[in-house]
Amino acid sequence: MDAPTLTQPQEPWVVFTRADDPWVPAEAERLRERGGAVARLDGRELLDKRSLMAAFRRGVDLPGYFSGNWDSLAASLHERHGHGSATADLAVLIDHADELLHADHLGLFVAVLCQGAWQANLRIDADGYLDVDYAPRNALHFVFLLDATDPEAFAGPAATEPEVLTALVGGRLTATTTGPDHPSAPLRP
Repeated sequence: MDAPTLTQPQEPWVVFTRADDPWVPAEAERLRERGGAVARLDGRELLDKRSLMAAFRRGVDLPGYFSGNWDSLAASLHERHGHGSATADLAVLIDHADELLHADHLGLFVAVLCQGAWQANLRIDADGYLDVDYAPRNALHFVFLLDATDPEAFAGPAATEPEVLTALVGGRLTATTTGPDHPSAPLRP
C-alpha cells in the first residue's frame, strides 16, 4: 500500500503517526495549495466525550444542528463538506494524541471519524455507483499526532468497533471502515 494522502478522497480516513513525521507538513501544505484547509485540535481536550464534542464544535466549523453526540458528529463531519462549505477538503490534525490510547471511547471515536470521512469522500448510490448528483467527493482525513507513543500501540484500541480495520503502513497506523455499507468492489465512475 502506498503512503496515505490528505489531498485525495480515498482511504485511509484516519492515520496515527509521530508528531515529527515529515509526511504531515508536506501533505498539509499540498492540501492548502489545492484550496483545502487544515484544522488542529489538542488531543488532551478529547479525553472525554463532552470535551471532545466541544473541541470539534469549536475547531472544525460543524453545522449549526450538531448536537454533541456520536451520530451527530459523523453526520456533521459529512455535511460540513457537501453543502456550502467555503473549503470542501479538510484534514484535522490532532496534536498530543498519546493520551487517547487509554481513552474508553477511542475505538468508537475512530469508527465515527471513519464513518464521517467515508460519507464525505465516497457517497455511493443504491446501485453501488458514485452518487455524483448528491454532493461532490471531498477529501476528509484525520491525523493523530503522537509525541512519544509508537503508532502501532493504537492498533487494537483504535479497532474495537467491527467496522474499523487498521494496518501498519510505513511506520504509520492507518484506519478505515469495512462495515456493511462499505463497497467491497472497486468504485465505478
